[in-house]
Amino acid sequence: MTKAFLIAMLMCAALFLALFLGAAVAMAEPLVWGIQAEQAEYRVSDDEKIAAWDFDAQIGSDELKFVLRSEAEFDIDKDTFETLENQARLQMPVSDFFDAVAGIRVDTPDGPDRVYGVLGLHGLTKQWFEIDADFFISDNPTFRFEAEYEGLITNRIIFTPSIEIDVPFTDDDELEVGAWGPKLEVGGRLSYDLIDRAISPYVGVHYERVFGETADIARANAEDTGAVFFVVGTRVMY
Repeated sequence: MTKAFLIAMLMCAALFLALFLGAAVAMAEPLVWGIQAEQAEYRVSDDEKIAAWDFDAQIGSDELKFVLRSEAEFDIDKDTFETLENQARLQMPVSDFFDAVAGIRVDTPDGPDRVYGVLGLHGLTKQWFEIDADFFISDNPTFRFEAEYEGLITNRIIFTPSIEIDVPFTDDDELEVGAWGPKLEVGGRLSYDLIDRAISPYVGVHYERVFGETADIARANAEDTGAVFFVVGTRVMY
């Protein structure tokens, strides 16, 4: 039984315990729920065609939320998942604008599986940037920082820049990443609120690049270290 599996089981037990203990608090407040797909899109570059999504579903109160999050990248030409990541998270407020996060993450792409514990922060800065900062705890720990901003051009037209950086702390030969060799993703998406904020189709660009030892591994495998994609998709909020 691996350390990662033990950590995941402990985190899962902690999740259910927190849900049980928090239920008494949450019962005093009305439960709210929602589903949001930040990205549901088709990406195309000179060499690749990718279907990608990033969505979460949540239920709870202001004092305690249970969140299911899913992110994936599916290579259409190869008919394989490059990434497939699912998280179960608890969020509890630690300030007016930030929640503490704890949970588990399970990766099941068409390759080596990974299980992580999750500890982090989620919230809004004073400039209304949406922030996620998460430590993923396992035999191969990583850190991820994400920031996104919704800039209103009109009441319906919105430009959303985003940045994400993943930093591995150890070498992981199976995933072809090197210690402290980060992966950077930068995007810009222009959306139109077709039905209020419920359905918002968009177009944009998505850039990703790896650095350091991860880039060295990519070059050794005759792979590109960076790529630019044109994207078309829709945001959904319910």
